[in-house]
Amino acid sequence: MASYIGTATSRVDGRAKVTGEARYAGEFNVAGLVHGYVVESTIPKGRIARIDVSGALDIAGVIDVLTHRNRPPMADKDDSYKDEVAPEKGSPYRPLYDDKILFTGQPVALVLAEDWETARIAAAMVKIKYQQEPHVTDLEAERARAFAVDAPEKSRGDADKAFASAAVHHAAEYFIPSEHHNPMELFASTAIWEGGRLIVYDKTQGVQNVQKYLCGVFKLKPDELRVMSPYMGGGFGAGLRPQYQVVLAVLGAQALKRPVRVVLTRAQMYALGYRPASIERLALGANSTGTLESMHHEAIAVTSRFEEFARNDTGWGNLLYKTSNAKFEHKLVKLDLPTSCDMRAPGAATGVYALECAMDELAIALKTDPVQFRLQCYSDRHQGEDVPYTSKQLRECYSQGAAEFGWDRRNPEPRSMRDGNELVGWGMASGVWEALQMPATVRIVLTANGHAEVATAASDIGTGTYTIMAQVAADLLGLPIDNISVKLGDSSLPQCPVEGGSWIASSVCNAIANTARAVRGELLKLANALQDSPLADVDVDDVALVDGRIVSKRDATRALSVASVMQSGQTERLSCEETNEVEEDKSHARNVHSAIFAEIKVDEELGVVRVTRVVNAVAAGRILNLKTAHSQVMGGVVWGIGMALHEETLYDHRFGRVMNANIAEYHVPVNADIHDIKVIFVDEPDAIVNPLGIKGLGEIGIVGVAAAIANAVYHATGKRVRDLPITLDKVVQFN
Repeated sequence: MASYIGTATSRVDGRAKVTGEARYAGEFNVAGLVHGYVVESTIPKGRIARIDVSGALDIAGVIDVLTHRNRPPMADKDDSYKDEVAPEKGSPYRPLYDDKILFTGQPVALVLAEDWETARIAAAMVKIKYQQEPHVTDLEAERARAFAVDAPEKSRGDADKAFASAAVHHAAEYFIPSEHHNPMELFASTAIWEGGRLIVYDKTQGVQNVQKYLCGVFKLKPDELRVMSPYMGGGFGAGLRPQYQVVLAVLGAQALKRPVRVVLTRAQMYALGYRPASIERLALGANSTGTLESMHHEAIAVTSRFEEFARNDTGWGNLLYKTSNAKFEHKLVKLDLPTSCDMRAPGAATGVYALECAMDELAIALKTDPVQFRLQCYSDRHQGEDVPYTSKQLRECYSQGAAEFGWDRRNPEPRSMRDGNELVGWGMASGVWEALQMPATVRIVLTANGHAEVATAASDIGTGTYTIMAQVAADLLGLPIDNISVKLGDSSLPQCPVEGGSWIASSVCNAIANTARAVRGELLKLANALQDSPLADVDVDDVALVDGRIVSKRDATRALSVASVMQSGQTERLSCEETNEVEEDKSHARNVHSAIFAEIKVDEELGVVRVTRVVNAVAAGRILNLKTAHSQVMGGVVWGIGMALHEETLYDHRFGRVMNANIAEYHVPVNADIHDIKVIFVDEPDAIVNPLGIKGLGEIGIVGVAAAIANAVYHATGKRVRDLPITLDKVVQFN
């Protein structure tokens, strides 16, 4: 039987998605379903002085309007509202809890009606009077009030002194605006009463996280509440924490003792989390031979007034480049906004953008090729911890990426390359992310007729988790992939963390390996109970499951069919459940790496920038599925193009309000913006990172892409744009 691991296997859930068989959180219909529509605050800070819901209640079909005054009981302690990825410091937001207004778009009432259209119309009839307080939503306006949080990396040496004495310096600030996730599927929740228990279908990246959260908020026992999310139409970090619509759906179901669905509009989703705007300051110093003498990276990022959300923006240089003197600072500015949150490659997408632009600027000051400069500064060890990597094939990424791109044909002089009336620019950057692994439990049920069910509470957020689990299970159980069923997205299944941070593939697949070993052990016990068993005295690690047989690895003639072993043992179903235990090991750094090469063309008269080619060479351990892995990296590149040229949440700071809360004015790349993208997977065996040698791919695709494009814009135009997005008004005047 052919191996599935490492092949370009089509998605096992693909047919369900394209035929409409797959159902999402807002698509579960039951008799008596009530529809909820959210009424939002129109001010960013203050209190509700008065709510008049009489106009809404007068509309036929409206059942009730919930506010902080008449909602069902909720917990009154902060700890009850904490979820597993909540910031350590602060008080989590409590939907519909009291009269306080913390941000524009905060839910202040929930209209419950027999149909969605009626609920929406009635919502406009809810009259609210506010006591408004002064607010601030502008990062620059509050910059002086920034306060330091614990830096992700330790400083070493004297970066300021080394910078001052360096032969060549570069110091600059880079700005990344707030960005919103905008997944295709709207956030939705359907709460259903069933036999005294609640079943909640929710758009989430972690069903067990939502279950624990709801149990805390509503003081429920775990067996009284089940959360399900079999499919998800994109999350990208927005679904890591429970969003407010799931609380409102449960409040409605409790108040009416009927099933309630709440679906947010696209505009309402702009009151959820977002990538925090950040100001990144880099100060780099090099000696005359072109190696780093000092590195100072400071980030100032946005958070809410009520929670302190921060990620590692500044420590990535420790993972890429050698220097004896380094200083890292991370600061936060509190604004009257919702709490910022994780968005694909949180911290790295922003911090590496600034770092890699600064490295390009320093290379130019040194009159050194950007690739050569990075190789001169290359680090084989984690500089902060002084430990080696489990594997690091970044040099090979530079080599293969440059060869595929044709980097050796680059004229380094800005404005020196043309294509008709367009200036051509070539830029590059490095990428880095973490190769994380979390404890996860998998259950395998093997039946005598050669079918296996593999189950865990993980979510598939569109990355292909169903498929890679089926591939790994098929190989380790010796079955055709069509004989594998995968169950995910159900809080009643074995424990699994939220799907984020690029850790699910390694966590779940290694748990499958552990459980498959337990299955082999049970089959071996049954085999050894047979008289004259050919597998007598064979250890569990010396047998494999191949083509429906249990076989000695040392002597293939010593084998038995799995079916006969189970039948002789009168076993129709064999169930095993094992956990992928993760021990803390600080002896190695665990990371994925990439090298990105980008070609852009700029209309010399209009300043329009087109990304015409991107090559992304990625070293990420063992690749489980070439097709889904390619899609992940390609999707990350597309998002990186959006980050560089398109995406920006625009605020009117006078009113503390998002002005482009839609996907017509919040620009993202479309088909016409995307041209040739080449993904290269660099071979990177890794026997240390985990038994299967797997590293995650979800985040690395975006990291460094915006920097490569920004560097290419400079090469084309001679103008350095340091604040994203790079729009035509910023490049039209080249001098």
